[in-house]
Amino acid sequence: MNLSEADTCRKFVVPLLQAAGWDDDPHSIAEQRTITDGRIVPVGRGFIRKPPKRVDYLLRFTRDLPLAIVEAKAEYKPALDALQQAKQYAEMLDLKFAYATNGQEIYEFDFFTGAEKQCSSYPRPEELWERYCASSATNPTQAGAALAAFNHAVGQGERYYQQIAINRTVQAVAGGRQRLLLTMATGTGKTAVAFQICWKLWNARWNRAGEYRRPKILYLADRNILIDQPKDGIFAAFGDARYKIEAGEISQSREIYFAIYQAIAEDESRIGLFKVLSPSFFDLIIVDECHRGSAAENSAWRTILEYFKPAAQLGMTATPLRAEDRDTYLYFGNHIYQYSLRQGIEDGFLAPYRVHRIVTEWDAAGWRPNKDELDRYGRPIPDEEYQTADFERVVALRARTHLIARHLTEFLKKTDRFAKTIVFCVDQEHASEMRHALSNLNADLVADYPNYVVRITSDEGDLGRGQLSHFQDVDTKTPAIVTTSQLLTTGVDVPTCKNVVIARTIGSMTEFKQIIGRGTRVRDDYGKLWFNILDYTGSATRMFADVQFDGDPVQVTVEELNEEGESEIISETEAAEKDVNQVSPLIIDPPETRHRKFYVDGGEIEIAAHLVYDLNPDGKRLKVTRYTDYAADGLRSLFPNARKLRSEWTDAHRRSEIITALSDRGIDFAELSSAAGQPEADPLDLLCHLAFNAPLRTRRERAQRLRTEQRAFFEQYGSEARQILEELLDKYAEYGNAEFALPDILHVPPISQHGTVIQISEAFGGAEHLRKAVQDLQNLLYVN
Repeated sequence: MNLSEADTCRKFVVPLLQAAGWDDDPHSIAEQRTITDGRIVPVGRGFIRKPPKRVDYLLRFTRDLPLAIVEAKAEYKPALDALQQAKQYAEMLDLKFAYATNGQEIYEFDFFTGAEKQCSSYPRPEELWERYCASSATNPTQAGAALAAFNHAVGQGERYYQQIAINRTVQAVAGGRQRLLLTMATGTGKTAVAFQICWKLWNARWNRAGEYRRPKILYLADRNILIDQPKDGIFAAFGDARYKIEAGEISQSREIYFAIYQAIAEDESRIGLFKVLSPSFFDLIIVDECHRGSAAENSAWRTILEYFKPAAQLGMTATPLRAEDRDTYLYFGNHIYQYSLRQGIEDGFLAPYRVHRIVTEWDAAGWRPNKDELDRYGRPIPDEEYQTADFERVVALRARTHLIARHLTEFLKKTDRFAKTIVFCVDQEHASEMRHALSNLNADLVADYPNYVVRITSDEGDLGRGQLSHFQDVDTKTPAIVTTSQLLTTGVDVPTCKNVVIARTIGSMTEFKQIIGRGTRVRDDYGKLWFNILDYTGSATRMFADVQFDGDPVQVTVEELNEEGESEIISETEAAEKDVNQVSPLIIDPPETRHRKFYVDGGEIEIAAHLVYDLNPDGKRLKVTRYTDYAADGLRSLFPNARKLRSEWTDAHRRSEIITALSDRGIDFAELSSAAGQPEADPLDLLCHLAFNAPLRTRRERAQRLRTEQRAFFEQYGSEARQILEELLDKYAEYGNAEFALPDILHVPPISQHGTVIQISEAFGGAEHLRKAVQDLQNLLYVN
């Protein structure tokens, strides 16, 4: 008898691994280890998760140091059939040894040598570790740091890509490397990675001098929020070893230091506080958000890094190499590891996004003042045509701000008014005006929740930090809407943020990724699987189209509203001509007064267009309003014609596989029938109609045709059984295929009136005959 894969593993694979010592402490075998969460894909108006990736066996030298992958096949299949999968998983997990087996044969692939060979048994843990150290030139200091345990009590930093980043960095630092760079997308846990790196080195008592002491580590950033959150959060595990350098004071008796550049840098009025310490004081310096100018050659911050030149210096950023970040890469060197936004979404660790591009009339066509028009303060406004890039920088248009606030309010009313929402404005003044407008438009909620909408900028000080803390709290209802300018673009973790609103032009890809990173966290337990980007300036559309963005260029059409309020589709070329980002921004300096903009309080303005598109399961953009076209394309990728689809649909097992395949592509029948305006159509007929232009039938038409053409089928059963089948057919005609589900349908009137499930089964001669009769009924529906 042929053994299944599960039986093969239980009978042969596990005993052989145990015989090799992989189940002896501190070594371990992680069986059926899930390594990703499964990509989140759009299905209709909602989202679902695809199955996660799992490895058959992960061989761990210690709990935190895996060395090899084992992939198994059933005994009757060739062992080599599993080798390619094993190699793929090993590469993904940064492991150097991959094994494939069918229980009888074992094949090894060594990534160091490229050699593939058959083995009689698995190597022992000590043997494989020695081979790893020899091939990677790992010295005893590196080995000691690598074997230091993670802190599992914090429950962070244990995803596969985080372990790769941690282990690579620890071994590189312990090996004497001076400058390193980690590039990890926003929301992927850079802070947790930094903590585990520090924890391993601290517990291994590694230091640059090779002395028996714990290292002195400096965690450096440019904003208090970027050091206060980790210091008081995950780094609390270090207890009294922590110390924040501030107020011109510094203690030299601690080990884990936190500081912002400004607190220790020198300027025209003072000598840098950092010079109180010797250049060799720190063993490791971690620079968080290092893309923010810290490595620029003429920067005062660069002086600090060069002063502490003996220390190992680790830069951490969410931004891949671009022109504006070149100084960072020149200083720290190429990244030692990179985990991108696209990888995070593919693995299901980051939330996908649905983009709403909203165009106001003034953004579409520009705004021009009336002849001799004066602004709020009686100043003449230059007679020029102003574009989106000028709004709230050169000219402040109150009517436009209020329109954006009104549109956002209506959007939240249709979705969730308490969904955490961040509105990125041009400056603090614009954020204040936006908060005022949103507050008035949501007065019914503000009456009960005074902090329903707040502004959080640097001007708010401690009060703003308190509001930010409430906003970040997953269990706190308000504030629900926060307006800001720059403060929340970096380093602020809002796990349940569901709406990122762009009300200002974003010119930098770095800044854009930081902004959308506010929404990429996933919280399944709070229903946060995806988020919306509401783009009122065209910034998202332009950035997504950039070939350097993590993903394919955007291909969309635009819907505009004509004078009658009817939707019109215009071409992409026409849309580009209307996009404000195709027009060079107008730069006009306002007169030298205390007011740096021209303020316009009047004017009438409406929304000119609102389009929506998603990331589809393949990473491309899906135009939601053209859902039927997307579904048709997806079906044609599976079947060349309607005849092939119909022939496979008649088989119940194959039909189930087709439905699953379509679901994996984000195609949901309920949503599709709604989008097509065909709620009465049978799923098969609807698919054939949309993809192959086949005639469309309703479920009632199919049911009546079955009654007319397949009378012999019904006549083979007794009167009560026939009546039950007729009632099942009526249920199908009214509700669709879901009504064939057994035994649930037997509990629904009028079928339930025939008695219990056992009594109904007896009308057909038993449960098996009932099941066959229902299956035959369903198959006969699709004979023609």
